Amino acid sequence: MPFFHTLPWWRISLSLRRSPPPSLSLFRSFCFPMGDTAAAAAAAKAKSNPSSAPPAYTKDDAYLQSVIPKRIALFQSIQNEQNLHRLALSADLIQVTLPDGKVKEGRKWNTTPFDVAKEISKSLASNALISKVNGVLWDMNRPLEGDCKLELFTFDTDEGRDTFWHSSAHILGESLEQTYGCRLCIGPCTTRGEGFYYDAFYDDLGLNDDHFKQIEAAAKKAVDVWLSLFYDIAVIKSYCLVGLHAERQPFERIEVTREQALDIFSDNQFKVEIIKDLPEDKTITVYRCGPLVDLCRGPHIPNTSFVKAFSCLKASSAYWRGNKDRESLQRVYGISYPDQKRLKEYKAMLEEAKKYDHRELTKKQELFFFHPLSPGSCFFLPRGARVCNKLLEFIRNQYWERGYEEVWTPNMYNMQLWETSGHAANYKENMFVFEVEKQEFGLKPMNCPGHCLIFDHRVRSYRELPLRLADFGVLHRNEASGALTGLTRVRRFQQDDAHIFCRESQIKDEVKGVLDFISYVYKIFGFTFDLKLSTRPEKYLGTLESWEKAEAALAEALNEFGKPWEINEGDGAFYGPKIDISVSDAMRRKFQCATLQLDFQLPERFKLSYSAEDETKTERPVMIHRAILGSVERMFAILLEHYKGKWPFWLSPRQAIVCPVSEKSQPYALQVRDRLHDAGFIVDVDSSDRTINKKVREAQLAQYNYILVVGEKEVGTGQVSVRVRDSNDATLKSFDIEDLLNHFKDSVAAFR
Repeated sequence: MPFFHTLPWWRISLSLRRSPPPSLSLFRSFCFPMGDTAAAAAAAKAKSNPSSAPPAYTKDDAYLQSVIPKRIALFQSIQNEQNLHRLALSADLIQVTLPDGKVKEGRKWNTTPFDVAKEISKSLASNALISKVNGVLWDMNRPLEGDCKLELFTFDTDEGRDTFWHSSAHILGESLEQTYGCRLCIGPCTTRGEGFYYDAFYDDLGLNDDHFKQIEAAAKKAVDVWLSLFYDIAVIKSYCLVGLHAERQPFERIEVTREQALDIFSDNQFKVEIIKDLPEDKTITVYRCGPLVDLCRGPHIPNTSFVKAFSCLKASSAYWRGNKDRESLQRVYGISYPDQKRLKEYKAMLEEAKKYDHRELTKKQELFFFHPLSPGSCFFLPRGARVCNKLLEFIRNQYWERGYEEVWTPNMYNMQLWETSGHAANYKENMFVFEVEKQEFGLKPMNCPGHCLIFDHRVRSYRELPLRLADFGVLHRNEASGALTGLTRVRRFQQDDAHIFCRESQIKDEVKGVLDFISYVYKIFGFTFDLKLSTRPEKYLGTLESWEKAEAALAEALNEFGKPWEINEGDGAFYGPKIDISVSDAMRRKFQCATLQLDFQLPERFKLSYSAEDETKTERPVMIHRAILGSVERMFAILLEHYKGKWPFWLSPRQAIVCPVSEKSQPYALQVRDRLHDAGFIVDVDSSDRTINKKVREAQLAQYNYILVVGEKEVGTGQVSVRVRDSNDATLKSFDIEDLLNHFKDSVAAFR
């Protein structure tokens, strides 16, 4: 075994870093996505095949040649100092407690989570991507600093996947920077938990599919070059000379001062802006992966060898910090996995999703459309409006059963309201604000401040609590035009919004009620869902005692609800803890639709109170924000794709169609339609002169749930011959009209 395998990672790092920083040409041999020879070959290929060549773009080589060695040299210098400091620290014995209660011994400032994983099993050590130390995410190769509780996570956990994709974003950033000489901005995993992206500034370059081939090749090279290290000792020696580990491209972490960070990233105005905006007491961390030195809070996977499959998905425009008046950036999305099989499955799912994109399905089903004269505001056509109304009716009926009171509130308010609520200070750029009679007004982006006014418009008693106020009011949010995406990102939308005003002692029961509501609705839709309790962040409003009571009540409610849940430490909003609910559809895609959030802030801001049992005293209510569908428009899109355009009967905008065999049977077809219509069902008649086979075929393509064929026989018997869309049996079955009506009613009652 080579000697470096027996040393702690940071000792190897220290010994390697004592030599001067390597030259740029040496780095290019191993890390840069495209060296001069490869670039020349690519240019020659593009010249011989113009159709495959990306648009001409001059890479800023001068920027790369000056910036990369400088950043690496500064990183190494700071890392050497920190490693020397660690060597001087006392390596006292520490106790590491595992989730099962077992305790492992280690050395302070020496033992890493990876060392502990190796003690447990080789399999765990080779699959663990990230750890938590006392509830805080921690790099696998970062030394432990004292007694602690340790958890380890693989790719099969949310923590593991998010870290894996965050690290993959750095591989993508390395590729983008080296291939195009762009200024990197930010590169996180996506909020939906499906891959990652990197925003960068390219001047005038617009990326397309041809660029993706270059980017993917470069990213894969950053990963694949390490496979040769096992077979070529010369490569290992060469790579040691350039100051990297003779294993894989490791993710290395240092902590820096504000001045050091500004020095490292002085050539990137975007990173400088981020650094200057960080709080004074914020710990600033910088990570290195190969030639990439990046400002990042981390943590990251141990090294690039874990990424076995990598692909670029798409590019889009973005504004720096979401501000349309700032620089225009290019956002490249990617996906990666620990094996090729999962990447193939993901790409197959994407192809499946493309076929059932709600923006394509609406063209076939005439559900909705958008118009450039009102961007981000949907026009629901009659059939689309039917679905929306059925969804709202469904929720409305549940409100009646579950003790909610529906209210109607204004669409616009004087900005004084938004100043009280805090939206004017923190959310104004996302609002539509205008002047009326020399006063500033804003369209409401959410309902909660209006509901606070309802609570406060008269004296309230503890006997009225819990008070559950529901609102289907229209909301407006000023989304950037480039961010608008079908029904999933709009400017005008409705929510099944509700706010529960209750006492602290009522939190648990109210939360259980909301969880039961969510479970009931999502089961009908065919969704599965995951639950996470997000707890108190570093900066929070209210007393520690109130937070602890609220978190305990939420945890107790989750336990009694009976579905598995996890803690998301420190990720609550500053105004209260929350339960995050992510749903999975038929294509295993995850969405955040429902919300369940405790709020101590708004009752405080609006000075809400109710009289207690002792009428001489008043108390402050707790506010629970909750939605089940979330945005009705977004849920419409999710359901349309989830059902692949085949709406269940109870929700369908095309429940049945009557197809007369000939003109003679058309009057009877109209009678059948009227009978079913009068009973409340959506029924059409195909009165065209097409053959019956073509009528049936067209009805199938239009996704009618029931096709009712009527000819001379049916006219004589007073029946209909029925073909069911979701049945494998294509045989027509005869029904009396009354029996068919009862069947339809049963289907609606059972949400089939």
